[in-house]
Amino acid sequence: MRRLELGHINIKDIQFGPESKIEDGVLYVDEEAVKAIVLEDERIKDCKLDIARPGESVRITPVKDVIEPRVKVEGRGGIFPGVISKVDTVGEGKTYALKGMAVVTAGKIVGFQEGIIDMTGPGAEYTPFSKLNNLVVVCEPVEGIKQHDYEPAVRFAGFRVAVYLGELARELTPDKTEVFETYGVMEGAEKFPGLCTPDDSYHGITYAEKFGKEGAFITKCTSQLMRDLGCAQSPQSAFILNLGLESLHVRMPRHVENGQAVAEFLEQHDKVEFVNYPTLPSNKYYETAKKYLPSGGCGVVSFELKGGRAAAEKFMKNLKLAAIETHVADAKTCCLNPATSTHRQMNDEQLAAAGVPAGLIRISCGLEDKNDLIADIAQALDAI
Repeated sequence: MRRLELGHINIKDIQFGPESKIEDGVLYVDEEAVKAIVLEDERIKDCKLDIARPGESVRITPVKDVIEPRVKVEGRGGIFPGVISKVDTVGEGKTYALKGMAVVTAGKIVGFQEGIIDMTGPGAEYTPFSKLNNLVVVCEPVEGIKQHDYEPAVRFAGFRVAVYLGELARELTPDKTEVFETYGVMEGAEKFPGLCTPDDSYHGITYAEKFGKEGAFITKCTSQLMRDLGCAQSPQSAFILNLGLESLHVRMPRHVENGQAVAEFLEQHDKVEFVNYPTLPSNKYYETAKKYLPSGGCGVVSFELKGGRAAAEKFMKNLKLAAIETHVADAKTCCLNPATSTHRQMNDEQLAAAGVPAGLIRISCGLEDKNDLIADIAQALDAI
């Protein structure tokens, strides 16, 4: 188990003084020391510091960054890993944060993602930073600097100032401490059984053991949950689907005609074990289909080939017109052998128990000519 203690050092006010320190909830800032930190970057010619308090008639713009000063007191890594400190695994030990204040960087050159902070008035209601005591660092660039060079100079300057101020809290006692605890890979078995116990639908795999804390959840999402529930549509996909629905009533008669023709052809073929299509007189649902489907069945036909999995694989391999796809109701004919695709995790006994024999083929008849479809199916059957 990992444990992180986040100590809150409450800052009630900011004042400039001869020495940087935190005393009785007041952050005293040595202007010259902070300026020296900012001017370490040769791309910055000068800087000005200001203090903006809640309720003051002040607007800060253009804002580059708003940074909460912190210090890593105990544990791995440092503050702002990958920016100021080296990339490392963090999230344990002790970290102190200066609450109620922030370092706000601003500058003359408008580049990317700038913001506005109003410390009072209607605009103040739209930002949490109007409620903080802000140390504003305004950076003046050297002459002729390009926008893309100025951006990182100002942003990194803000982080260096935040680190400097955070260090002032290292020896202090926090006003409040939050504790965060994370489980080890298998310590959360009772809380997260879906990740820490075997998944029978995926060969008994335990995601937390196999993929670790970093990969268990996303692997379960993509391999199991998306398989069972499907994925969320993007707006563009939803728009295209809606276009298709608008012409569905025009297409359905052709789907039905093709489905009926293919089902009748397959029922007479000597390499087919059975055909499942509701409007065939031999189907057990035939009378029900006549009642509820007066305009015909649909475009989807399922049938089992004699010869099982091997025959199904050979049939699928030899199709020329039909596409091998998992979806149905496409304008083109789509064919699927569940045993080698959607149900590939199951053995032949499990497939039979589920009513999906290894030699089962599901075909969704598209809008092609029915004679062309039958010809394609016939030549694929001949190849078995």
